[in-house]
Amino acid sequence: MPRRLTSYEQETIINFNKAEDTAYIFTYEKTWQKHLEKNLGLKPMMDNGFGGKEYELPKSRIKPPRAPRRLSDSAKKKLAERLHRNRSGSPQNLVPVGK
Repeated sequence: MPRRLTSYEQETIINFNKAEDTAYIFTYEKTWQKHLEKNLGLKPMMDNGFGGKEYELPKSRIKPPRAPRRLSDSAKKKLAERLHRNRSGSPQNLVPVGK
């Protein structure tokens, strides 16, 4: 009977190098697996039989982390007001798309 992996052992590993254009993602995380398969259309290239799957994708699809946006209090207030206006559903507040 195979032993069950602890949560600590159930890793997600993103691996790529400078010389190749391919990245590999190995994960036990079901949310990641679902995203990679359903949203990105990837098929696992390996299933280890314990819940871990490995995917191959172009390295260009891996984006480096960004620093969070830091907004001043006045900028936050303007964004909140604009969001509130746009959620009100009033036709005068709608911005035409594609023009």
